[in-house]
Amino acid sequence: MTLAAKVRTHKISKNATLSASGYNLVGADSPAIEAMTDFLRVNVVTIATDASVVEANARMISRGVRLLMVSSGDDRVDGLITARDIMGEKPMQIASARACKRDELLVADLMTPIGSVDTLYLNEVLNARVVDILEALKRLGRQHILVEDVDPATGLPRVRGLFSATHIGRLLGVPVLGFELASTFAEIEAALAD
Repeated sequence: MTLAAKVRTHKISKNATLSASGYNLVGADSPAIEAMTDFLRVNVVTIATDASVVEANARMISRGVRLLMVSSGDDRVDGLITARDIMGEKPMQIASARACKRDELLVADLMTPIGSVDTLYLNEVLNARVVDILEALKRLGRQHILVEDVDPATGLPRVRGLFSATHIGRLLGVPVLGFELASTFAEIEAALAD
């Protein structure tokens, strides 16, 4: 049995006010899971290892993300690539060493291979606070950290989601821009102290 949607539009009431903020605010002591991007609820954005850095950058911009999961056709995770990997010094250094143009580089040339990617286990995240995640990101000097769990259907490990310092900053009401990680964490810590 399916229910037909019966939704009608209306003109907004003349005396309507904005919802009071504060209902679902995330704070330093909030459960960490509230700040996680959960790939069971949000589509993960992927790219192939043989894609160009130009294509990777365009995909990040079009999808509004700063991290792409690098995956082969069989959904196996090969690594990840971030906006910092694409726009930082690394592409210019590699292009210079190879005597080629930056735009000729591939995702495989700049990505962080899966063996070098740090993760958190979901069962530990469920007992952590937002501030614990921020401390882990700061300690690693990373903008993102992946969350891993076990797929109940296959019994195999899977990337369940990720934490982003930028996303956490937004949830805390801290504008986080650019690539300067030290100032990003300083701004978030200042907001937590208020």
